[in-house]
Amino acid sequence: MAAAMLLLASPSGAHASASAPDTPGGDQEQTEFYFGGVITFDGEPVADVVISVDGGGFEAETVTDADGKWRLYVPEKDEYVLVVDEDTLPDGVIVDPAQLPEGIQPKSGTTASFDVGFGATGTKIVNLFLGEGERVTVSFWDQFTERLINGINFGLLLALAAVGVSLIFGTTGLTNFAHAEMLTFGAVIALLLAGFQIPMWIVIPLVILAGAAFGWVLDAGLWKPLRRKGLGLVQLMIVSIGLSLAIRYTYQFFIGGGTYQLPGAGASRDIRLGPIAVSWIDLVSMGISIVLLLAVAYWLLRTRIGKATRAISDNPGLAAASGINVDRVIRIVWVLSAALAAVAGVLWAYFRPGVKWDMGVQVLLLIFAAVTLGGLGTAFGALIGSLIVGILVELSTLLGIPPDMKYVGALAVLIIILLVRPQGLLGRKERLG
Repeated sequence: MAAAMLLLASPSGAHASASAPDTPGGDQEQTEFYFGGVITFDGEPVADVVISVDGGGFEAETVTDADGKWRLYVPEKDEYVLVVDEDTLPDGVIVDPAQLPEGIQPKSGTTASFDVGFGATGTKIVNLFLGEGERVTVSFWDQFTERLINGINFGLLLALAAVGVSLIFGTTGLTNFAHAEMLTFGAVIALLLAGFQIPMWIVIPLVILAGAAFGWVLDAGLWKPLRRKGLGLVQLMIVSIGLSLAIRYTYQFFIGGGTYQLPGAGASRDIRLGPIAVSWIDLVSMGISIVLLLAVAYWLLRTRIGKATRAISDNPGLAAASGINVDRVIRIVWVLSAALAAVAGVLWAYFRPGVKWDMGVQVLLLIFAAVTLGGLGTAFGALIGSLIVGILVELSTLLGIPPDMKYVGALAVLIIILLVRPQGLLGRKERLG
């Protein structure tokens, strides 16, 4: 059996770019953390082998140089997935699973995709040998099915945040840019509670309560006084942008610029449902999202406060004239929206994975896209828009869109749909202008 050796080293790092460098690392943004090594075949270096790394919301790739050397810088000491592109290896050669180091196994359905991480010293050496064998490939439809499920999961957690944005817009007309910080707030609270060894099944209800309290404080301390002063929507939107920046950098001051993992984050996808591989975190996340969204739907359709919320969204003046306490309903909407956003932040920390000071703003544009796509001020439209955005984001890379541009496809579809139906999928024309 022919054999080739792949040598991996790793201290810790930051942003990496994709190129074949003259020296390992090339024009990448260099940091102290990196994966690197050399690939040889029958004692000879192998050039132009594509190697990629993915983890913690970070993706990058590079190729081996003439000496078979390569290096990939990463932003921090974390768990990553390392992939050797087998199409760039010699014909008939794969990474031999029988010769893998202890603790290293191919990910399900592959022969050249591995979970890798840093040791206590920040440096790790892993020797992988190539040998003759049949490459394991995943069919297009199997990949499509698995990414569709990932897209639904992503869309559901987006919906938790998007429904809140839609309810706030519907009742107040405010486009709340600080909603991103409500997501981050939930993840930060979960991180703090997890530090006290509190089980996550208890942390989630506590996060909901903390998020609700945060929403109450924001409305009572800021938004209600501003509404009473008669500020216009443009001024209120500018205030929300300033509030977003202030809260975001407050997070950075207290937790720093690193990424922190919640308990169980990065769980392996060892649950197989036909061609679909999921982790228990994925199933729990989808379950929580569905239960909360059904509860919100029941609240909107069956309760007096929910019906009052819809009445205010349709016509605030008429709702007030009919005896509805508009300020009280708006307060409840803020509490509910902040609670949903807080839970979405925890689920986003698991999906991404990681808790970071600016994690909320990374999906804010997608949340706004989902709300606009579904129809401004329409909670059920926000749900549909979120599912569409989530699925498009996950399927985009399957269609050849580079990972760094996977959000572009969803935004492009948003533009196209709005050109055809400006009010969104479930919106009404009279609500515009």
